[in-house]
Amino acid sequence: MAVVASPKTPDITLYTAQTPNGIKVSITLEELGVPYKTHAIDFSKETQKEAWFLEINPNGRIPALTDTFTDGRTIRLFESGSIMQYLIEQYDMEHKISYPKGSRESYEVNNWLFFLNAGVGPMQGQANHFFRYAPEKIPYGINRYQNETRRLYRVLDKHLRDAGTEYLVGDKCTIADIAHWGWITGAGWCGVKIDEFPTLMAWDERMLRRAGVEKGRHVPSPHRTKELLKDKEAMDLVAKEASDWIVKGQEEDAKK
Repeated sequence: MAVVASPKTPDITLYTAQTPNGIKVSITLEELGVPYKTHAIDFSKETQKEAWFLEINPNGRIPALTDTFTDGRTIRLFESGSIMQYLIEQYDMEHKISYPKGSRESYEVNNWLFFLNAGVGPMQGQANHFFRYAPEKIPYGINRYQNETRRLYRVLDKHLRDAGTEYLVGDKCTIADIAHWGWITGAGWCGVKIDEFPTLMAWDERMLRRAGVEKGRHVPSPHRTKELLKDKEAMDLVAKEASDWIVKGQEEDAKK
């Protein structure tokens, strides 16, 4: 008779900041109900470039995660998609936010997870940069990335509408949905109006009603994107502060 291995005890530390990529992992952990410790990374102090952090993620980006692996040794994880796949493989034995490995649905989840990692995240990230942070406003850059973000949103909106399901893959929230949510809910930050995509907007609101999303989005600090979009003065102040350290970091990297 086969013996089913019991889930291992988590010993997770999440290194993160209040960004669309950072909250993917904290939401995943909250949806799974897995305990974890949080280490906030301060971009303005360039904590992500310190030697100790580069030992965890050589690329100097968040999120990153450490855990005790099945061999008793520390394992490091970086890149949000890799971390999310690790968490469901190690801790989602009940398939709360995943489907059984090898199933048709599991491959479909991967489709949308990589769609986000290769498309929505990079394109919207560049739209954010040129629209909010760049010290010089370049219309071509703004238009290029805003329009590509809109195109990708149309793909998502049409998929959800045609599928007629509550989430990207069936009626179960998965890591594909969680990966997208931080970006989609912050559409206005890059100058894209979410109400242009009614099915996607309904999905955004549905996600926000989930307890795991509500708790996880406030790690390691309050998630204020929608509130900021209603307050131009506060929004401009946050964008200016971020722009200062972004430009400084780029200049320092260019000297290396």
